[in-house]
Amino acid sequence: MQITVLGSCGAWPEPGRACSGFLVEHDGFRLVLDMGFGVASRLFEICPAESVNAVVVTHEHPDHCVDLNALLRARFYGGMPRIPLYCTPGVAGRLNVVEPNPPLSAAFDIYELPGGYSVGPFDLTGMLLPHHVPNSGVRLTTKDSVLAYTGDTGPDPALAVLAKDADLFIAEATLIEPQQGTRTLLTAREAGQWAARANAKRLLLTHFWPGSDRTAAVSSAYAEFSGDIAAAVEGMALRC
Repeated sequence: MQITVLGSCGAWPEPGRACSGFLVEHDGFRLVLDMGFGVASRLFEICPAESVNAVVVTHEHPDHCVDLNALLRARFYGGMPRIPLYCTPGVAGRLNVVEPNPPLSAAFDIYELPGGYSVGPFDLTGMLLPHHVPNSGVRLTTKDSVLAYTGDTGPDPALAVLAKDADLFIAEATLIEPQQGTRTLLTAREAGQWAARANAKRLLLTHFWPGSDRTAAVSSAYAEFSGDIAAAVEGMALRC
């Protein structure tokens, strides 16, 4: 697989950046993983709308899904056939409020997460993780490699299952200090802990709160995980 970072911010994008989004490519198949604020224009720079084969969205918060509307418009008004969209149930409701006509179903065949699906060359497995709204972690497997992605999540034993032996674990690292009370997000150090428990090979930190010190986040994760760690940066390309 080749993974290109389209956006790495949580909540809202810093200047020159975008919110959550990744392009995953394998054997000529192009899958977009999350489409938060600012992702669509970055996607279209390297992969035009007609070249997208499938989309996966972890949950309905706009920093993960709102730019689906841009892809909807590009494909619908461009007369392109529908492609599969794998998402939690709230995503279609959220986007159809933004634009009821055309609805998401005009450009996408919608499949519910979590669940298990065959998507082009990928086996896709969704796994429910704790957040403010239903959020599905995503595991993409080919015959050669495994990519795991948290979306947004609090600490949970399911993370060790999601990322078990993954070649690349993309984990949100929103917080500097753990939340009090109900946990719905991770710190970078916790991302490192779960990468170690899962025996992942590499860790990519993402979903940084605007203004976060990303170098410090990587250092914090290294306190728990001995594998390779990087902070996601828009335009970064990785092999998995």
